[in-house]
Amino acid sequence: MKKPKVLVTFDSMKDANCGYFSFGKGLGDALIQENKGKFDLKFYLFKHTQYLFNGLVDIIYLSRLDRLFFKGKNDFDVVHLSDQTCRLRPKRVNAKKIMTIHDMNKVHLKFSKPHRIKVYLKKLGKLISQCDKIVCISQFVANDVAHYFPEAKAKVSVIYNGADKLISDEKHQPSFVPPKPFLFTIGLLSVQKGFHLLPALLKDNDFHLVISGRETPHKQRILEEAEKYDCLDRVHITGPISDEDKAWYYKNCDAFLFPSVAEGFGLPVIEAMHFGKPVFLSKFTSLPEVGGDVAYYFDNFEPQHMQEVFTAGMVDFIQNNRGEEAKAQAEKFSWEIAAKQYMNLYQHCLGNSKEK
Repeated sequence: MKKPKVLVTFDSMKDANCGYFSFGKGLGDALIQENKGKFDLKFYLFKHTQYLFNGLVDIIYLSRLDRLFFKGKNDFDVVHLSDQTCRLRPKRVNAKKIMTIHDMNKVHLKFSKPHRIKVYLKKLGKLISQCDKIVCISQFVANDVAHYFPEAKAKVSVIYNGADKLISDEKHQPSFVPPKPFLFTIGLLSVQKGFHLLPALLKDNDFHLVISGRETPHKQRILEEAEKYDCLDRVHITGPISDEDKAWYYKNCDAFLFPSVAEGFGLPVIEAMHFGKPVFLSKFTSLPEVGGDVAYYFDNFEPQHMQEVFTAGMVDFIQNNRGEEAKAQAEKFSWEIAAKQYMNLYQHCLGNSKEK
């Protein structure tokens, strides 16, 4: 019996320091592992992607001409566009089409002018209308899609991302080893991540703060806040780091902080919980779905409120030994589970196409 042909696009894995790279690697590896001969699987990638799935899957390399005419137009039964920035347009393929939407942060942030948001929504709406199924990586994102595109509500489902369990090598040390005790966070140094709010948490304690991730001009604002709270010598911005460094920081930090106001999912939160660490999050967007009952939440960003949440949370976590609860919460999110759910959706699409 002929296997159904499935193409999964991972062309947003071009930048190894972005979330789409982690998503593509995690889901792609799990799809290969869980496929077990069900589908004739192919991935769509840029030629110079750093990770090519160890040669375990057939790859179609992106061509700039694909936007105009895709040679494999009629070659697939299902095409899964794994993010909404897809370079391979849905209308260029004759197949059942699934698109994963990671976030609609643009509508929540105050940076874009109304006409730019209008253009963004029109473009996204067009892509959604050309797909048979839409997957959102959190219920928060699904609610956004249903709100702005109510006509698409029936084809929307939620599949949570997985998170790799990082292994901390005992012999490895990052180039910057902070004095202990220290707090940790990671992500793009952008306004919406809220890292400028964190120096306030160093008031009246001995904690250092390590912030890792790609730097932007917002770095200056973080340093200004550190100066304001007289803790400039205890705030350390490392720039991008390796997975080995990241694992070391997770393992050795006293707590993980993530006061983001625009998250489609919040992968670092799960990575930190895998190490049994207390996590302190904003209560906004998708983060409560990820942190569940074991995280501590900032209801607002007033320094005194944040300090109170942090101090009380640290006491509660230590006194009640909540490390195992954090690990159990992290276990709810795995790439194996996500891959199985995506493959069920591929099968569902194929079933529907046979009925027609």
